[in-house]
Amino acid sequence: MYFRHLNRLSLACIALTTVFGAPLAMADTYPSKPIKIIVPFAPGGGSDFIARFMAQRLQTALGQPVIVDNRPGAGGNIGTEAGINSPADGYTLTLIASSYTTNQAVYKPKYDPVADITPIVQLSQGPLVVVSSSGFAPKNAKELIAFAKSKPGEVTFASAGTGSITHMAGELFASVAGIKLNHIPYKGTSPALTDTIGGQTNIFFATAPSTLPQLQAGKVKAIGVTTMKRVPALPDVPTINESGLSGYEMTIWHGLIGPKGMPKAVVDRLSNEINKLLQLKETAEQLAKDGVVPAGGTPDAFKAQIAKEIVLWKKLVVERDIKAE
Repeated sequence: MYFRHLNRLSLACIALTTVFGAPLAMADTYPSKPIKIIVPFAPGGGSDFIARFMAQRLQTALGQPVIVDNRPGAGGNIGTEAGINSPADGYTLTLIASSYTTNQAVYKPKYDPVADITPIVQLSQGPLVVVSSSGFAPKNAKELIAFAKSKPGEVTFASAGTGSITHMAGELFASVAGIKLNHIPYKGTSPALTDTIGGQTNIFFATAPSTLPQLQAGKVKAIGVTTMKRVPALPDVPTINESGLSGYEMTIWHGLIGPKGMPKAVVDRLSNEINKLLQLKETAEQLAKDGVVPAGGTPDAFKAQIAKEIVLWKKLVVERDIKAE
């Protein structure tokens, strides 16, 4: 009888150890094979740059190869869906950009943008830069708003396509300023920027990487940046908020997510290692070349940011009657 009770007690202890010790064991053994980061955009862009930069350093920190897998298409939805539908074991991650939240408002993806993911960490944050041709009269946000009010609907703004982050930033600007702008959608950043340089469109809410070379060459002028603070890459360019439109803010970002149900121990390991990398001086210097700064933070903070932006963009889509192409 004594041994029978002892055996039951031993089995109970083993069971408890198995249940409560599993997360710790997983944290100790993860990763035990290569990790893949799906980038839902084509190689060579800002998202690809950040993914490869982080992958190279993360594989050193984790002791396993970290492979970047580009899967462009459908505004990022194809690659994102592939990542979300992967096993939730921490070996397939997805890099998302701020366009992830605008897509939920304009399109109807086959997944829940909050419930179907495991947020890990926000990697970067930065501005859009409002640029115009050198011949466009307004020099700052205050002058631009006054000019647009004097010519309702005549001021044109280019975008990389309906529903893109460059489109939504312009619509938000018009909404906050109480002005009417004429949206001209293009199929990508390059043609939108080219026509803005040539004066076929008046302004473009462009990403920093696409405009920095053009600004340095004097082909466009910067009217303002969309973040609340000036950015290191463009220290002389005022924010839209400080130069004429109080309360306006538009931040673009990149971050890492996984499928829903990832083990907390794995999420914590990834988040902790990436946050360490984001605090390095080298990281800030490299990201500055792309016009952004390191972000970091907790998975919960990143999840809250995603949810907040989805609400904002859905409201704007209704208000501005924005429809997918």
